[in-house]
Amino acid sequence: MSAVRADVEAPVGFAGARADSWPRPRAFPRPESLDRTVDVLPGVGPAVKKRLAKLGLERVGDLVSYAPFRYEKPADEKRISELLIDEEAVVEVTVERFSSRRTRRRLTVQTAVVSDNTGQVAAVWFNQPWLEKQLQPGTAIRLRGRLQRRGEFAVKTFDVGDLSATADFAPVYPAGEEITPKKLRELVGAALPRSALDPLPAELKERERLPQRADALWALHRPRSLEEAERGRMRLAFDELLVLQVGLARRRLQREAEIAPSLGPAGELVGRYRELLPFRLTEHQERAIAELDADLARTVPMQRLLQGDVGSGKTVVALYALLRAVENGRQGALMAPTETLAEQHFLTIEPICRELGVPCALLTSSSTKRERDAAPAADILVGTHALIQEGVELRDLAVAVVDEQHRFGVEQRRALAEGRSPHVLHMTATPIPRTLALTVYGDLAVSEISKPPANRKPIITASVTEERSAAAYTRLRKHLDAGRQAYVVCPLIEESETSQARAAEVEAERLRRAELRGYRVGLLHGRLRPAERRELMAKFKARELDVLVATTVIEVGVDVPNATIMIVQEADRFGLAQLHQLRGRVGRAGEQSYCLLISRARDELTDAAAARLEALVRTNDGFELAEVDLELRGGGQLLGTRQSGLTDLKFAQLRRDRPLLERARSLAPDLVEDAGPLADDVEKRFATVEPEALA
Repeated sequence: MSAVRADVEAPVGFAGARADSWPRPRAFPRPESLDRTVDVLPGVGPAVKKRLAKLGLERVGDLVSYAPFRYEKPADEKRISELLIDEEAVVEVTVERFSSRRTRRRLTVQTAVVSDNTGQVAAVWFNQPWLEKQLQPGTAIRLRGRLQRRGEFAVKTFDVGDLSATADFAPVYPAGEEITPKKLRELVGAALPRSALDPLPAELKERERLPQRADALWALHRPRSLEEAERGRMRLAFDELLVLQVGLARRRLQREAEIAPSLGPAGELVGRYRELLPFRLTEHQERAIAELDADLARTVPMQRLLQGDVGSGKTVVALYALLRAVENGRQGALMAPTETLAEQHFLTIEPICRELGVPCALLTSSSTKRERDAAPAADILVGTHALIQEGVELRDLAVAVVDEQHRFGVEQRRALAEGRSPHVLHMTATPIPRTLALTVYGDLAVSEISKPPANRKPIITASVTEERSAAAYTRLRKHLDAGRQAYVVCPLIEESETSQARAAEVEAERLRRAELRGYRVGLLHGRLRPAERRELMAKFKARELDVLVATTVIEVGVDVPNATIMIVQEADRFGLAQLHQLRGRVGRAGEQSYCLLISRARDELTDAAAARLEALVRTNDGFELAEVDLELRGGGQLLGTRQSGLTDLKFAQLRRDRPLLERARSLAPDLVEDAGPLADDVEKRFATVEPEALA
């Protein structure tokens, strides 16, 4: 935490001399005034208030917490005669005269002839006609900008009176078209409090050598150096992360009051299961199983996240957990978000369960009444949300595995555990950046399977432009002629499942007549009936089909070892995690496999789309890709419903602040009982997050 220490002293202004106290801005609000609406500030009428609301700035405290995204670089102060062309500089001048004119393009150009004791220059602005009232002849003004080749001074920012916009390290805030960065800078300055309620206990601040919160806010918004700004940001980020971690620690403590069945040490059934497996478990799988066994031996309900890359063998570990329930005379349930994934899980584990003599049943919304009535008697139930619908009685649930759990709503997760306290294993096939795992999943223990089985070869991935798609299909046909199978993933359509299915049917028919003529082509999409889907997958697995044309329903769970090549059409329209999951459908045996990503030409792609494709070509490591995704998209979008209200961090930057996050996590257990302002902040932060969202 020493990096957070801020020797923050009170400046007179930007780059000002030291002073005994922070300067008192005009009309500054008292600490309790931070909850007041922004129209208490000077210069905020109904129109400005409405514009600020579009940026999410409705209270004075919102402005104080509005972090700059960058700071102006230092610029030399010069006299007019010293200005050099295209070099950023600051000049202190007096307005001689002002004029405004319209151009043919319906723009307006404002020109002020300004002078100092070395000469004159024409200062130019665009589309700011209101300046005429401010810049009357004789007005002293400070300009920041560049001298153009035409001899005009293009103004970037300016100040009349106090230093603000033209100072070194002036903050630049995210602004909209309707409100300028200059106006935001003025309003944040007016909102900054002389003192602020500090949520951290005094003893903690002293031990961690942290600056006062008010000092950190001033350092963030009025720094004299980038280092001072960063120290201020880190103190504020630490507050955010500590509030988050204390809330999650409280949740863990509450859960420890619940009672789950202790399943004791591993028994004969899981011993036979291990012997049945046609391969040795990897070191990572063995470690995950040991962690599971330790959890299941306790009476505190297990809440563990099992995450691993595509094809790393998570299902083997999940079935182990379910069998631990069965050998103790209890029931296990595996819940998946889609029928396709539930069916794939069932097809994977049912043959093993049959050999072990363990009854296993599938229950989805498509199940018949007879299947629905018989299912609860099985020792292991696999299904979708139908598992938790009314009328289905889970007789003695001891272990629940929730796959791809962030796709479920809060109500569905709550219903699974309602009236009981099972051990819960959360399983995700989309690797989660480790920084997010410590925040969004911070209340869970984490087991990681980061290495696939040793016989798996990395999938060779190539990005191919649409003009060269014929070459991609030539390569695919070579694999088919060698006795292998292939996937072709249809373009992503931002419409209904019905529209996607119809588009997939058209594309499959086109391929049968063109690139894949003479080959056996099947079509898989979300509108097929479950029986049709099962029959199609069984045919593909039995090598009765050469190519499976599919929508993204094959994203997870589909396992056909003989499939060695995939073409993804219009790959630039897919997300990074989704593409990685799709790619994981090939390379599931020891054969070298390939994934060809067809997209538009590089100069037609957005920077983000190009970065996604480049990352996939560069690496097969899902954890590395998850970090890239976090970088490209930010934390707020990555995990769907689970992190609602938890990752809208104003100051913390999860990738950069990993040490802060881990320090906050280590301190949190000792602060759970704290009854001061920190507890108030925790309650406020978690007020809109239901406990079930974290279970």
